[in-house]
Amino acid sequence: MDLPELAAFLKSRRARVRPADVGLPAGPRRRVPGLRREEAAQLAGLSADYYTELERGRGAQPSVQVLAALARALRLRGDERDHLFHLAGRPVPPTSHGPAAHVQPALLGLLDRLTTTPAQVITDLHETLAQNALAVALIGRQPLTPGPSASYAYRWFTDPAARALYPVDDHPHQSRAFVSDLRAVAARRGHDARVRSMVAELRRHSEEFAALWDDHEVALRRRDHKRLVHPALGVIELDCHSLFSEDGRQRLLWFTAQPGSRDADRLELLSVIGTQDMTAEEGFPREASHRTGPAAP
Repeated sequence: MDLPELAAFLKSRRARVRPADVGLPAGPRRRVPGLRREEAAQLAGLSADYYTELERGRGAQPSVQVLAALARALRLRGDERDHLFHLAGRPVPPTSHGPAAHVQPALLGLLDRLTTTPAQVITDLHETLAQNALAVALIGRQPLTPGPSASYAYRWFTDPAARALYPVDDHPHQSRAFVSDLRAVAARRGHDARVRSMVAELRRHSEEFAALWDDHEVALRRRDHKRLVHPALGVIELDCHSLFSEDGRQRLLWFTAQPGSRDADRLELLSVIGTQDMTAEEGFPREASHRTGPAAP
């Protein structure tokens, strides 16, 4: 681990990212060429104090998940991402999938330009790789956890708190959609050890999943109508669209509302609320100054 070089590299990459590239206003009093430290921390789901320690080379030893979040927040290219892991003394993770996966450049480029609608990039196993500010405001910052629990589909069947994002009446539909999508992904991947392991774990832990899996329904989740529960705005009805990468391993999701509807007005209000702490409910966005790590969905 080379902490001085890691600190210098983070500072140089932060200076390169323009606020507009990540959907942030430039502001009239900005005195740095790129992002402020607290902005980089917020984008990576870290506390400002922890990020500052990293840039000062004060002994913080970031995990693989934290490094992956920093690589996405600072828009690092493939070689730069690998360099970041080398400086931190961590093994470079595979780029194809998983919570530490490198976001495919085409999808990240589109995400950077979606500044007026909630959007995020996920893997085909529903592991969140990157979110814009409005997605964080809408559904909360997704956790950077290792193992199967990085997948929202996995947490849906194993953690009751994960279902708070949807009204109870919609849970059966979401369960069927997750299972049919996962079955389609399993077929696409062939004899993939990660998929087999996830399915086996879910069958052991969830009778609901096991019953739905045995129904053999198959359907990739390309488009869906959702009702999402926001702690300040209530239930928002949205259409969720998916754009798949060429290899099908990653997806860009974005949310839209019917023009002129109450839900469109609520999406507009999200841009005003931003990531302010509008409620004490855990699992929804908080100001970066109060965040010690990424919130659960």
